[in-house]
Amino acid sequence: MKAVGGMTALPRADIFVKMSSSVTRIDGGSGSTKPRFCESGCVKCAPVSLALRSDGSASCQRSECSSSPLSSACGNAMFPSSVSFGVGRKSRRGVARGAEATVAILMEERGSSHDRSSDSQVLDSLRDVIQKLESQNAVLTHSRGQSAPAAEDVDLTVVEDLTTFGSEDSLWLKMRREARWDSIKEPALASYLYSTILSHRTLERALAFHLGNKLSSSTLLSTQLFSLLNDTFMEDADIRRAIRDDIEAVKERDPACVSYTHCLLNFKGFLSCQAHRVAHRLWNQGRHSLALAIQSRVSEVFQVDIHPAARIGSGVLFDHATGVVVGETAVIGNNVSILHHVTLGGTGAVGGDRHPKIGDGVLIGAGATILGNITIGAGAKIGAGSIVLIDVPPHTTAVGNPARLIGGKQKPTKLKEIPGETMDHTFFMKDWSDYVI
Repeated sequence: MKAVGGMTALPRADIFVKMSSSVTRIDGGSGSTKPRFCESGCVKCAPVSLALRSDGSASCQRSECSSSPLSSACGNAMFPSSVSFGVGRKSRRGVARGAEATVAILMEERGSSHDRSSDSQVLDSLRDVIQKLESQNAVLTHSRGQSAPAAEDVDLTVVEDLTTFGSEDSLWLKMRREARWDSIKEPALASYLYSTILSHRTLERALAFHLGNKLSSSTLLSTQLFSLLNDTFMEDADIRRAIRDDIEAVKERDPACVSYTHCLLNFKGFLSCQAHRVAHRLWNQGRHSLALAIQSRVSEVFQVDIHPAARIGSGVLFDHATGVVVGETAVIGNNVSILHHVTLGGTGAVGGDRHPKIGDGVLIGAGATILGNITIGAGAKIGAGSIVLIDVPPHTTAVGNPARLIGGKQKPTKLKEIPGETMDHTFFMKDWSDYVI
């Protein structure tokens, strides 16, 4: 340990996470209960082992990194050896410059002109941060006996967020903050959260990594799935938008969803839907074998069977999701909520267009079965356990086996709200005595 400016310098392997006005230490030192990771923050060095050494000879755990032209970045690219993280006034200038170096690395990694332009804007923002730090004279001289001048505390999480993601993806920044806080509260999850969320610079990359590991098998490698999923996400803006709409839908409609990261990591309905979006794009490209292979793995892993040709809108919630079956020619609109053990199926062996069409804002209760090429109108509600074989008008409620309209077939009770968003399953109970066959 070296004395720096009257204070004690910390080993470079120590990491500090700034949470609002406080700084919390995540110590990677010997005997620590908390994990140490590659200091470069390299995505390809997501922790495989907690045995990374703190000296400069620490090697990356993944072959992809060692083969990369940027492999020399491991261990010292994120924060140069002259930079120590500390509390209060210690070396803010060094931290900002370390962040600037990280952006430069990202610009080398990311090939497209669009990504380079975006990173260039982030780099300009970081230079502004550096100028502000220097103007506050918050420079700590790395020599014994000299102390740092007084300066205002600077929230270094701003530097991290700007470095990696820019400021446009507020949802992803929220998810990273949640993951950082969860890793502090639950040290046992720190390695898991780092691998799945904190080591990735975009939501799409994190989702591709997590979903690829979930769907992988002994013959379908996670690295292959990661590349396929990530490339598909980054090539399709509609899918990227739908991913965010789906996450927001889960968080807003399901009170059991405690955070956005909880949805990304643990909600198999959400994960199944995103895997389907990739399979559907592959199907439309004529890559049917690969699309069907993904469908099969999703069915095996999550117990959700959605044919890759089925069309699904955005803002969709598959709540619990176990036992959901969606047929080949089915269509699901936007802002639809579907519970577990729901079947959108055909009526027999006849080919062609043979599956239901679900309008926007529809709520389908648990165990409902909807068969045939019929239409469930926008804003309609299907009660739990119902069997629906004919069209259901918009903004009405159908319950029973066979399903009947609440309020009668001639003048059914009209719903004023959107059931797919309110998730109200029992509104029709007060009109129960009025429904007729």
